[in-house]
Amino acid sequence: MKQAFFDLLQKEITRIDEGKTTKRKERVIEGFTNDPSPKAKIAGKEYRIFNSNDYLGLRHHPELKKAEHAASEKYGAGPGAVRFISGSMKVHRDLERAVAKFHGRDDAIVYSSAFAANLAVMFCLSQGLTKTSLVDSNVLLLSDSLNHRSIIDGVRITGLPKEQRGIFEHMNPQALKKVLEENAGKFKRVVVVTDGVFSMLGEYQKLKEMREVIDACDSMYEMGILLVVDEAHGVGIAGETGRGIEEIEGVQADVLVGTFGKAFGADGGYVVASQTVIDYLRESSATYIYSNSISPGTAGAALRAVQLMDEPEGKKLLEASRKNTAYFQEEMKKTSFTFAAVSYHPIQPVLIGDTAKTKALVEYFFEHGILATNISYPVVPPGRDEIRVQISATHSKEDIDELIKVLVQAGEDLKL
Repeated sequence: MKQAFFDLLQKEITRIDEGKTTKRKERVIEGFTNDPSPKAKIAGKEYRIFNSNDYLGLRHHPELKKAEHAASEKYGAGPGAVRFISGSMKVHRDLERAVAKFHGRDDAIVYSSAFAANLAVMFCLSQGLTKTSLVDSNVLLLSDSLNHRSIIDGVRITGLPKEQRGIFEHMNPQALKKVLEENAGKFKRVVVVTDGVFSMLGEYQKLKEMREVIDACDSMYEMGILLVVDEAHGVGIAGETGRGIEEIEGVQADVLVGTFGKAFGADGGYVVASQTVIDYLRESSATYIYSNSISPGTAGAALRAVQLMDEPEGKKLLEASRKNTAYFQEEMKKTSFTFAAVSYHPIQPVLIGDTAKTKALVEYFFEHGILATNISYPVVPPGRDEIRVQISATHSKEDIDELIKVLVQAGEDLKL
């Protein structure tokens, strides 16, 4: 009988393929060139990379490779077990202290990924873990309508009933205020969660206005309102020194989720907050207690990346990122293409608007030695299909010029 279920799965796979939203047929990268702007090697050909979250080019930086090797030599290739069983390696605690200091917080906790971190934060700050827990589930959980899938899934696994889960209009602090005012007196506390930088459009959340709304409404709830910000695409790249949306807006979240897997060039996720929150997460979050941490080598590389941010090298890379992004924007003004949103981030969403045409453009890029990714429904709304161009600090002017040249030619050839 189970074959009937497998047949159903196959039909669903076919439906996805026919909708041209297939994601499983990834390009297999065999290595990278040793250029200042590394290119991907695929089937004997070299490709310029415009679809990577490695905004500063740190994953290929010799300092990170050296630190990764040194940590692996000292601690081994893997963590051995979860931390409460086998203990924490010093490199993991050094990394937590460094990233907490980077964000001006009491402490940090490292997870296997930012996805795992978001699941932990949503679940643990929304309810108690046992019948004897002092933390109850008398909470309202509110999320920006365009938050990342890890937040969406985090909200789902809380198991909170529908009336305790809400969505507020994207980047609209006044809409959030209205929801908070309408629910005053109904719940003991509120958790408000948002992306800091929205990954599909490169938009910056209006964090200062959100903070002002939350602070104004805080006294309406017996245990106040917590602001949680997912800064996966902001940390290391946004702001004058790479501190992300908090630096840009001049305010802090109560709980900040970040990643080492994007601008920091390594892997793994983390949370920074007050000592009380971090201690509670160490005692309560399943994705920390029952899951291995990142490897010692990865932790060593991430630690070196965090340190680099405040060194001349980090400042130089941030400046190169800003210059490359500005140059791309200026050159795009000379074309007939438009952006799906205004973005000052290295994420530069080029609006195409049609799923088939967007996919055809990605294939055209590939044929001309460029790696780019199409973003289509349901990741974005219907008719908002885009090419998410991602600019790196290590891209050369020649790289960007070639991208635009091929884009313009594709517009003519494909009648975009």
